[in-house]
Amino acid sequence: MKTYRTELWFETRQRRELINITSHIQACLDESGIREGLLLCNAMHITASVFINDDESGLHQDFETWLEGLAPEKPYSRYRHNGYEDNADAHLKRTIMGREVVVAVTAGKLDLGPWEQVFYGEFDGKRKKRVLVKIIGE
Repeated sequence: MKTYRTELWFETRQRRELINITSHIQACLDESGIREGLLLCNAMHITASVFINDDESGLHQDFETWLEGLAPEKPYSRYRHNGYEDNADAHLKRTIMGREVVVAVTAGKLDLGPWEQVFYGEFDGKRKKRVLVKIIGE
C-alpha cells in the first residue's frame, strides 16, 4: 500500500467564502500515483470546513443565509467565546459544515456523484489556513 500526504493553503479576501477545491484535490491524487484507495481531505483550522455539495451560486447564498440564521456573526456580545476573539460564530459554522471528507478513489479519479464537488469553507478568513490531503491505496 502507498501513502501520500500534502497540504493546500488558502487565504481568503473575505471573512466567509466557499472555494471549490475539487481540481486541487484531483491534482494531489494525480501526483500521488494512487489509482485505487481512499482520499481524506480535512481543514486544519477550527474555523474552516471541508465538505461536499453542488457548485451552484444560489445554493452557496443559501448556505450563507442559513448559517447566518443559525450562528450570526454579530452582535459579538451574544457569544461567551468572544471575550478573547470575535469568531465564535465561525466555530459554530464549522461544526455544522464539518471538518473533513473521505472520497473513494477509483481508476485514479475521485469517485464523486454527478453533481458532487469538494469545497473549502472559510468562516473566519483573511489569513492563511491549511487543508490536509492524505491518500492511501495502490
